[in-house]
Amino acid sequence: MDLVVRQGSIQAAAADTIIVNLFKGVTIPAGASGAVDQALGGAIGELIAGGDFSGKLGEVGVLYPRGAIAARRVLVTGLGEQEKFDLEQVRKAAAAAIKKAQELGARRVASIVHGAGIARLPAGLATQAMLEGTLLALYQFDGARHEREEKTEIASFSIVECDDNKIEAINQAVEITRSIIAGVIVARDLVNEPPNVATPTRMGEIAKQIAKEHGLNVVVGDRAWAAGQKMGAYLAVARGAGEPPTFIVMEHNGRREDMDTIVLVGKGITFDTGGISIKKADGMGEMKTDMAGAAAVLGTMKAVAMLDLPLRVIGLAPCTENMADAHAYRPADVVTASNGKTIEVISTDAEGRMILADALVFANNYRPKAVIDLATLTGAAIVALGQNVAAGLFSTDDWLREQLVTAGATTHERVWPLPLWDDYHEAIKSDVADIKNSGGQYGGVGTSAMFLKAFTNYPWAHLDIAGVANNKKGKAYTPAGATGFGVRLLVEFLRNWRSD
Repeated sequence: MDLVVRQGSIQAAAADTIIVNLFKGVTIPAGASGAVDQALGGAIGELIAGGDFSGKLGEVGVLYPRGAIAARRVLVTGLGEQEKFDLEQVRKAAAAAIKKAQELGARRVASIVHGAGIARLPAGLATQAMLEGTLLALYQFDGARHEREEKTEIASFSIVECDDNKIEAINQAVEITRSIIAGVIVARDLVNEPPNVATPTRMGEIAKQIAKEHGLNVVVGDRAWAAGQKMGAYLAVARGAGEPPTFIVMEHNGRREDMDTIVLVGKGITFDTGGISIKKADGMGEMKTDMAGAAAVLGTMKAVAMLDLPLRVIGLAPCTENMADAHAYRPADVVTASNGKTIEVISTDAEGRMILADALVFANNYRPKAVIDLATLTGAAIVALGQNVAAGLFSTDDWLREQLVTAGATTHERVWPLPLWDDYHEAIKSDVADIKNSGGQYGGVGTSAMFLKAFTNYPWAHLDIAGVANNKKGKAYTPAGATGFGVRLLVEFLRNWRSD
């Protein structure tokens, strides 16, 4: 879809559909919406007075100008209550409007920037939020279906702004958002693909494709490569997998050691049976999403490269299946991670922390200023924070924690700080090794984070994204299936990185 920025009045836009907005409770439209209302002889006011439109968030009113202006139809999207208005309401209002436009068969759509007028949001931030809501709401994954749901393809989306002083900020926001959305789509597509398609090999191929397109350095390590790195924990999980494992290393500004280095690590279990500690059959198909952390890292690296951020950003994605065959690792095994730490295997279904352990050790090779890992690690995180609400955040660094919370609030990919108390370490003490890979049924989210902490010696944050990586039902701009959680959060964090 073509994205265009135009200076002028929305009522004169060359589009078949134009979008304006109103807050809940407004009875007399003002600003751009007021200008359209005047051009239509008070039709928007009549819509409100007749009780057909209230301005609540998610509501969209439809008007047909009948030649009064160039557009065939006018959509009025509700912004909700003005006192609660924020960037997330912009996304939701934009999503509702574009879905209605698509439903009505629109091909060329023009919109004002929701929130940049009377709400006084910065034009750039409001534009970015509007485009995120618009473009992510239009995302569709059809997979292998031959009979696809017929939806009108919107050919162009024009952003119309009358104030010439805002045009530069809007143009910049368009280019930024293009890159971010491209990264989110990478993550959503990978997580939505079936596990016989999104294999570790496929993950490596996508990483190579991104690297080739955007000038990144990339290594896709195999079993022999991982053995050379002494990654005993990662290889233990991979032992039972028929599909070859791949350990992906992507580097943006890889040789620029003069730049601040941030390492992103994503759990890449492309299918999780639980191994010998096998899961129940019900719901096991959902375990194709257990590589959402790795998918988010690949998507973020694409966005980082497109934006050419002035940072040295490293993406690590240890990928493998967790299967149960004659070679699979077992409960009671003791394995050695790449830092020499020995691990007693309590459960082979605690495999994510095993592969992350070696990745976190590998991250130290870059002498990073910060390392952030993302993983669909525990069901306990969902119990603690709920489904599709927030990711659990653990961090050894106060500043890093605060920056991630702030980025999460801006993007609405929210994270909630959880404690790294020493009490959790007691549950993973082992009589036969340095550490256990599971603390049992209780305290699962805390003990898993404490396990990972044992493999870090730098400012570090762990995001447990188990409850936010996938939607069972569609929401405003996240259809049922993969959400792509983490890409927008990480890009926002990296764009606002300050070395001092």
